[in-house]
Amino acid sequence: MRTLHTVLVSAVLAASCTLSERGPTGEGADSGLAATHTKQEVMIPMRDGVELFTSILVPKDDSEPHPILLRRTPYSCRPYGADAFPEQLSLQMARHLREGYIMVCQDVRGRYRSEGEYANVRPYIPAKEGPEDVDETTDTWDTVDWLVKNLDEDNGKVGISGISYPGFYTWMGTIDAHPAVAATSPQAPVSKWMAGDDFFHNGAFLLPHAFNFYSSFGWPRPAPKSEPDQRLDKGTPDEYRFFLEMGPLANANEKYLHNQVAFWDTLTANGQWNDFWAARNVLQHLEELRPATLVVGGWFDTENLFGALNSYAAKETQSPGVHNTLVMGPWYHGGWNSSRGDSLGAIGWGSATSVFYTDSIEGPFFDHWLKGAPDPGLPEAYVFDTGARTWNRFDAWPPEGTVDATLYLQPGGALGFGPPAAAGREYDEYVHDPSNPVPYTQFIGEWYDRAFMLEDQRFASRRPDVLDYATPVLEEDVTVAGPIRVSFTVSTSGTDADWVVKLVDVFPDSVSGGDPVPLSGYQMLVRGDVLRGKFRNGLDRPEAFRPGVPTSVAFTLQDAFHTFRKGHRIMVQVQSSWFPMVDRNPGKFMDIFQATEADFRSTTQRVYRSAARPSSLTVKRLGP
Repeated sequence: MRTLHTVLVSAVLAASCTLSERGPTGEGADSGLAATHTKQEVMIPMRDGVELFTSILVPKDDSEPHPILLRRTPYSCRPYGADAFPEQLSLQMARHLREGYIMVCQDVRGRYRSEGEYANVRPYIPAKEGPEDVDETTDTWDTVDWLVKNLDEDNGKVGISGISYPGFYTWMGTIDAHPAVAATSPQAPVSKWMAGDDFFHNGAFLLPHAFNFYSSFGWPRPAPKSEPDQRLDKGTPDEYRFFLEMGPLANANEKYLHNQVAFWDTLTANGQWNDFWAARNVLQHLEELRPATLVVGGWFDTENLFGALNSYAAKETQSPGVHNTLVMGPWYHGGWNSSRGDSLGAIGWGSATSVFYTDSIEGPFFDHWLKGAPDPGLPEAYVFDTGARTWNRFDAWPPEGTVDATLYLQPGGALGFGPPAAAGREYDEYVHDPSNPVPYTQFIGEWYDRAFMLEDQRFASRRPDVLDYATPVLEEDVTVAGPIRVSFTVSTSGTDADWVVKLVDVFPDSVSGGDPVPLSGYQMLVRGDVLRGKFRNGLDRPEAFRPGVPTSVAFTLQDAFHTFRKGHRIMVQVQSSWFPMVDRNPGKFMDIFQATEADFRSTTQRVYRSAARPSSLTVKRLGP
């Protein structure tokens, strides 16, 4: 009987910053994994002759056939070696191993021990003419085909799962899926770079995400290897200081990368939407899919919240009638796999949300589709309300029964559901100084604080270059469920500007409860995002501002599901920097990747809030 093995690594970058496969369970080799499973490492041939490193973990219990769960990753299937087992297991891996799954991990083409050339978000080839036309769909198909033909212990059914970049590979395995693939779970998937995933949000560049990632992940790999990617030593844990001292983006190569990181150069050469980005848009290909899908994301995932929400919606529209469940929990990027999920930063959730997800959602989903277990009756959307701190089941997302409710900026820092009166000065203003940008967090450390997307915003609201507007104390709960539409009238004394808009839950001055820290007066960030102003008419159509001329700008903040409780207040904050999460805008219409120190200048920004020139946020309000 042939037996093979897998080491399942994280769906997210372990070597350079995000989260590792190591989860909170503490299970690993010492817990008896070697006694219950066998391991073998193999090279699986693809149709063009390239071989991909694959490790497969098979239960020693052969009393019944087992389903296969495949994860394809660019982040390494370590630990390598026939006798090397993981030291710790993630929540989901531990659960699936206990339930008798054959766990398969594969280094994707061109990464770690696999042969071939690596391509970032390798474009899908719809019309393949021969064995040389390969993409991630063909590599997945060939891998699955080999597994079901060469494993004696499997039951002929395969699932695919992965977080972040492996979420992209999961979607690729769902497109043109092998007949054996019955169910997949793309989790926080890369879906549409440049638009809203990972490195760009509405045209603005997420500097630490791109730089920290590619200064590790992006170095050349001339031959297969086992060692982790090298990491850049910044010499300080203070990211704000490091990136401010680095200066303009062009200095990244001069000081650190030295034109040796090819995809950094590619990113910076494609600063607006074009054919390069269009070819890597996964969303357009999620049509006529067959496998059941479980799409998972975190409400506080700064990297791929966009990918989870938009790929779910794309499949829902383009592959109607096929099982498609959306799960959104109160998690950072991949937090459902690497923590118990009972709190994030200062906010406690009242339950172990990740454990609930593993045991009550993902586990039963795969058990049903791959093992023939009873249908768990999952809803269309299983989503967590981050204000009420409860799980909710809906027949659609956004849920039926919402109504549009518009919050208008008002004079005197007020915010209300009615339009402003036509009186007094029609704008508020501040000076944006790119040499002193507004920090996105108080956290001092490398990469980023996983909890910054619900961090207390009082540190920002105290600055003179941040405007804030707040409602009176709420007399009843207000629940928002869905996307948030920003519609502002603004002007700048320069020819370009960033507009950062944040929706904030202001807690009462006296709060008691079981949260990790006292929350009296806490300004909880519920949702925030940025628009690079020159892209206000489209990511492929940059346009300068006319200095001092009131201009309409509109963009969408990603979905939220949050109840602003009675006794709280709703706040909107507006600013023009969010550093270093977003690179600095010089205030000048230009290719920012080519900017020099001389291009950066202070500019005066105005936000209009009059009856004639209103600024507002439109939310989807869910009734009781």
